[in-house]
Amino acid sequence: MEIGSGTHRYTVVDQWGNFPADLVIGTTHAIVEDKQGRIFVHHTGPKCVVVCEPDGTVLESWGADWHGGAHGMILNEEGGEEFLYCAATSAGVVVKTTLTGEEVLRISTPPRSDIYDDERKFVPTETAVASNGDIYIADGYGQSWIHRYSPAGAYLDSFGGPGSALGQLQCPHGLKIDTRSGEERLLVADRVNVRLQYFTLAGACISEVTEELRFPCTVNPWGEENYVPDLHSRISIFDKDDTLISHLGDRPDCWKKDGWPNLPESDWVEGAFSSPHDLHVDAKGNIYVAEWLSNETGKITKLVRV
Repeated sequence: MEIGSGTHRYTVVDQWGNFPADLVIGTTHAIVEDKQGRIFVHHTGPKCVVVCEPDGTVLESWGADWHGGAHGMILNEEGGEEFLYCAATSAGVVVKTTLTGEEVLRISTPPRSDIYDDERKFVPTETAVASNGDIYIADGYGQSWIHRYSPAGAYLDSFGGPGSALGQLQCPHGLKIDTRSGEERLLVADRVNVRLQYFTLAGACISEVTEELRFPCTVNPWGEENYVPDLHSRISIFDKDDTLISHLGDRPDCWKKDGWPNLPESDWVEGAFSSPHDLHVDAKGNIYVAEWLSNETGKITKLVRV
């Protein structure tokens, strides 16, 4: 089947991924691609990183001690080598690894006793890395701050904090470095405030985007466009001026169903989304969408650009 319209039409590959029966796939939370075109899926099963060919063939998988809370994952090239930055909510850590799972760096609770204690936990949801190597960590499920670290993992500073005023955050669930303006900006999905916010790399808020959003999980600048997986049942594509181009796979009011987002397979609909949590756009404009569904299984949908 085909979804979309105009210049953004896609053929749906439903339940992408030829996962073997003995590979337990948990909630599918993140998806990225390396220079070889391999697709990496981050999920909450025991072997929480699965590496696949673009056709869904599994190449390898490996486990980690953070698998129960496997959440956001990004891929970043540094000095010609690619690394994964994996956020783990249950462990309260961000772990940098090689593409084969070798741990390079681990960042846990920031040294901020004014923000964190035994009751106020650090629960990171996604990471971004600037061109100078500085690491930005979104404490999306914790205290709603963004923390900046040096490339070596030394704490530098923090910005944001809970609230709804411009520059404040309520569940900064996802973030990316955005260069579409010609300079690096940090683009944040401020989910509970139902908006996107642009920040300088020093943490000053520049502007916000509030239209055509329901519950944005993260942001994915691609070319001059921005692709937003909206947990409330659709994908949204915006142009360089933050004007809506298209909504894809919209399933209105799905998030009001009993048990959502942990909907059983019997309630999945081909070509329509329940709970998009992350996505990746490849060089051809194809979209891989990871949905938060049940704790026993996840779902990846591939949208092939027409």
